[in-house]
Parts: sequence; structure tokens; C-alpha cells
Amino acid sequence: MTLHKHRSRMVTDGLTRAPHRAFLRGTGFDDAAMQKSIVGIVSTQGDNTPCSMGLMPQADRARLGVAAGGGVPVSFSTISVSDGTSMNHSGMRMSLVSRETIADSVEIVVRAHAYDGLVALAGCDKTLPAMMMALVRVNVPGVFLYGGATLPGFALGKQATILDTIEAVGSVQQGEMTREDLNLMERSCLPSTGSCPGQFTANTMAMVGEALGLSMLGSAMLPNVYSERLSIAQRAGEQVMRAIETGGPLPRDLVTRASLENACAAVAATGGSTNAALHIPAIAHEAGIAFTLDDVARVFQRTPLIADLQPGGRFLARDLHEIGGVPVVLKALLEGGYVDGDVLTLDGRTLREALADAADPDGEVVRPCSQAIHASGGVTVLKGNLSPEGALLKIAGLKSLKFSGPARVFENEDACMKAVSQHAYEPGEVLVIRNEGPKGGPGMREMLSVTAALYGQGMGEKVALLTDGRFSGATRGLCIGYVGPEAAAGGPIGLIQNGDIIHIDADIQRLDVELTDEELEQRRASYRPPPRVRLAGALEKYALLVRPAHTGAVTHSGAVEWPYETPEAE
Repeated sequence: MTLHKHRSRMVTDGLTRAPHRAFLRGTGFDDAAMQKSIVGIVSTQGDNTPCSMGLMPQADRARLGVAAGGGVPVSFSTISVSDGTSMNHSGMRMSLVSRETIADSVEIVVRAHAYDGLVALAGCDKTLPAMMMALVRVNVPGVFLYGGATLPGFALGKQATILDTIEAVGSVQQGEMTREDLNLMERSCLPSTGSCPGQFTANTMAMVGEALGLSMLGSAMLPNVYSERLSIAQRAGEQVMRAIETGGPLPRDLVTRASLENACAAVAATGGSTNAALHIPAIAHEAGIAFTLDDVARVFQRTPLIADLQPGGRFLARDLHEIGGVPVVLKALLEGGYVDGDVLTLDGRTLREALADAADPDGEVVRPCSQAIHASGGVTVLKGNLSPEGALLKIAGLKSLKFSGPARVFENEDACMKAVSQHAYEPGEVLVIRNEGPKGGPGMREMLSVTAALYGQGMGEKVALLTDGRFSGATRGLCIGYVGPEAAAGGPIGLIQNGDIIHIDADIQRLDVELTDEELEQRRASYRPPPRVRLAGALEKYALLVRPAHTGAVTHSGAVEWPYETPEAE
């Protein structure tokens, strides 16, 4: 089989490339390898989080797949930030920043070394959208492979996950759980490597990967420790080689407006993480497609909630895998008319063709659209005079979709967390946390510790939480995030004062403060932003470049064709 070499000819061919070939020979290349396609295998393997610790065996098997397909695999790695250990302190400012750093680092290596293809593996929150962004940005034949979720643990006589432990902190603060029981849960809730097991950000974005066609169908919900992941990884390497041989499909052939809408439908249908509404526009941006929170909102609104997954529901990723995985969700949506079956999948088939043999909904983990849990998706977008650019609320599992109450304002997450820990708030209030947006944070911290503490204190729906920051995919309760414009960009959330009455109505997608336009303008005229600490390093650069959340909090101007890919002329 003759394989087509594309970009790597810039490194391997020609008289003046003798030094380049010498460097490659130093890595083990021989004459035969110089004639083959060179494929990067990148992962976020590391010991800093259980999400990434199990990636190396899968990356090694992807190498075997590339070699079996006639290519030369070259491994490299990049960073990851564990949201689990960076939350509830200043380190969380680095989490969303890491998405851009990972995407940039992968682009830099692939461009610099002129690789012909790419297999990208990731396991935790921002690493997933980052790898997908990188694939679309460099637009070489590629596959995204998720590392998989952890298995659930067992504590106090029942199944336990990391979410139970996070929420149990509030139960201890409330006096409803002992420190000893919390200690037992802490030691038992994460029994294996892998990402959080509910439909939190990692599993949500893994599902997005399948819906976009960047990942192999049926790969996302398989737990990290299952041996089948190794065979999937090998097939991923083989698939990249087939795409190099045939010339596609390339990532930008797969990421289209239709597939982006399919991805939004999958998120809505499963009550997925609100972070998806930040990451999907960012992936679209890499393809040169203007896809904003408004586009996400339209799909969320028209898509029924059909999967009963945590945190709003009962089941975990492993449960969905056992009934057939993501294809079950996509097939149900296809039969209901909620996704486009003509989009391409990774192997070149249409989604409709690829789903022909997928399992039907089991009626419990996933229902058919005709028996939906809720008529609209598990995540909704709210607009009004408090959020002209939109805000996000996960409605899956909520008992009420309406709430009104006086504001209690905090200038940052730390101040709110202190008040919640000391029970210095009242039922019926709307807790407002501002200056935590992409630019104002900077870094747009997620606030799982605050939301989980409220839930653990039994106040999950007795108060509302409103912020221009973001939430974890594990957040549940009446929590509204991503309010735009953010306070640092002059948004109305910066003008709220203690006691202002805020109205939340998810039935009609409204978020308003009981102030007239004239009152808001008067406050704007006298507004003085709170003092900010001096920035430097990564946060300084991020704050200068980051764009609004409703367009994905991206940091560059958009997709371009790489203008330098021309082989040397002899």
C-alpha cells in the first residue's frame, strides 16, 4: 500500500533536509521510516489526576495502530489541570486557561514538526475540548480519544462517587453527617483511575466528540479501566492511517454547523454539563464557524431530555455504556428528528448509516423521545435585563423552574464560600458572585465547592446562585452561570446591589432584575469597579486576549489555512 506523505515532506525530503533527517535518525528513524507518514500521538498523561493516569496504555496501543497502518508514531505530551484539586482556591483560575494552553501546545508541536496525522487523548474536563480544538485547528487526519471514567465507589452501604463526597462537606457543616462518615466516603468514592463518572464535563464532552464525528462511535462511556479501551485505541491509530491514505475526512469536514447542532442536542438530551455551551462554540471557532450561545440555546430549547444521568438523574457513564453507549442516545434523537443523520462520521459513513445497528433505548437509562423526561433539554439559556448575552441553568432534576428573591452580593467566589460555610445567608435569597468571568476573574473559576456546600446544607433549591463565572458539570441546584456580559465587561451583574429583587423563570427563559433601564443607567454612571491585583504570567496574557463567554471564551481570531505548508523544491 502506498501511503501519501503530506506535511512531513517538509522535514524528510530534499538536500537541505539532511540535518532534519539526522535528528530523526537520532530518534530511531531509518530510511524506510523516512518514506512513511508521521503521526503524532499526544496525551495529557500525568500523575496529577486520576483522569489522566490511565492514558499512557491507551496511547501506546494507538501507536501500535499507526504502525500497523504503515505509519511512524511519535509520542509527545502536554499539560493538564485537575479541577478536582484546583477548585475552591485561586488555582481554579488556571483551569479554563489550560484549555487554550493545551490547544496551543498541540498546534505548536504538530506545525513545527509537520506531522501528517494526530491521535489526541485526554481525560479531564478542559483537556477534552482542548484536544478537539487542536485537531480542528491543525486540520490533519486525526482522532480524538477520551480516556474514560472511573468506576463508582461504595460507602455507607451504597454507591458513592466524588460528587457525594463534595456534597457531603455541606452535610457535615449542617451537622447531618459526621466527620468519620465523610472520611469513609473520601477514601472509597474513587476506586480506580478515570474521570468523574456522571454526566459531568468530561463525559459530556466525550459525548460531544462522538456527536461531532471526531471520536469513534461507542468509545466515550467505556470506563477507563476496561481492557476494551486498548483495542479502541489501536483502531484509532489505524483510522488515522486510513484517513491519510484516502485524504479524509478531515476534522473540518466533520465539524460543521449540522454536527455542532447534533452535539448540542446530545448535551441537552442527557442533562450534560453547562460547560459544553462554552466549549462547543470554541470548537466551532477553530473551524471558522460562528456558533454562539444563542445557537446553543436554540438547540437546547427544541431537544427533549431523554437520559436519566447524574447529577440531575440516577445513572452513570458505565450504565450508559452497558446499554450501548452514546449511539443509543444519538439513535433515539435521530428517530425523533432531533439530529441530522447526514453528517459524516470518522470512518466516512453518514451518522444515519453508522447508527443503523445501534441499540434502542432501554427505557430507563435512556428513553425514546416519545417518553421524554422533560420536553426541553436538561440545560437552558436565560436572557433578560440581567443577562443580555445569556446565562446558563441546568434544569435537569430541578423541582421548580421559577425563583424570585433579594440579592446578596459577593465580589468574588471566596467571599461567598466563606458566607456559605458560616451559614451567613437566608433561604429565599439570590446569592450573586461577580468578577469571576473570563476576563474579570481572570480565568472564569468554576464553583462546585460553593454549589455542593449549598446542596449539602439542604439549600440547593431554597436559594439561587447567580454568577458571571462558571459551574462544574457536577453542579446541581438552582445555579445560573456564565452571565454575560460579565461584570468586568460592563455587564448589569456588576450593578446589582444587596436587596435588589431578581426574577428567574426558566419556563420562559428569563433572568431579570427588578430595575428600570433608567435605574440601571444611573448606577452605571456612578459604577466603580473593585480594585484588582496586578497580573503577570499566563493570567495577564489570558486577560488581554480572552473573548466573551457567549462566543466560547476563545483567545484568537479564528480559523485560517496554514500558509507555510509547502515542501522543499530540489
